[in-house]
Amino acid sequence: MSGSKKKVLAICGSTRKNSTNEAILKGLAISYKEQLDLQLYTGLAELPHFNPDIEDAGLAQSVKDFRQMIQKADGVIICTPEYVFSLPGSLKNAIEWTVSTTVFLNKPTALIVASGMGEKAYESLILIMNTVGSKIGEHAAILIKGARSKFSDQGVPTDSQTKKDLEKMMNSLLQTINTHSS
Repeated sequence: MSGSKKKVLAICGSTRKNSTNEAILKGLAISYKEQLDLQLYTGLAELPHFNPDIEDAGLAQSVKDFRQMIQKADGVIICTPEYVFSLPGSLKNAIEWTVSTTVFLNKPTALIVASGMGEKAYESLILIMNTVGSKIGEHAAILIKGARSKFSDQGVPTDSQTKKDLEKMMNSLLQTINTHSS
C-alpha cells in the first residue's frame, strides 16, 4: 500500500479561469505525479448557496458529489486567494456544506493562500479548517504574498523561497497522509 499513489483532492478557491491559484495546483499535480493522483475539483461555482434547510429537504447532487470526493481522498489541498480581507465566498460556501458531516475530520489537509497580501484569509482558513477537524501538519499551511509574481503561467515557482515553502508543505502533507493511512 505504501508504494501506491495517494489520492489528493485539490480545491481552488478562485473561480476565475486560469487563476494563479489553479496554476499552482496544476503545477503541484505535475511535480508530484509520481507520488500523488491529484484531482482538481472544478465544481465550486456550481454548488448551491449553503442553507441548512436544503439539507433537511434533500441535498443537491453537486453537494453529495463534493462531500464524497473529500471522503474518498487520502488528503486535500486548498489553494485560495484573498478577497476583501477574507476567503472567497464560493470557497467558504463549499466548506459550509461539510460542517454537518465528518468528511474533514482527521483528513490530512494542506492550505495555501496565494494572493497579493493574504494574511486575513490565511488566518481565517486555518481557523475554519481546524474547526471542521482537518489534520494540518506542522508545515502544511503557507501564505504566499505577491503570488502572481512568484509563479510561471504553468504554476512553477520562479522564486526559490516559495519553491522551498511548497516542498516543505507537500512533504508535511505526504507525511500526514502516510501516518494517517498506516
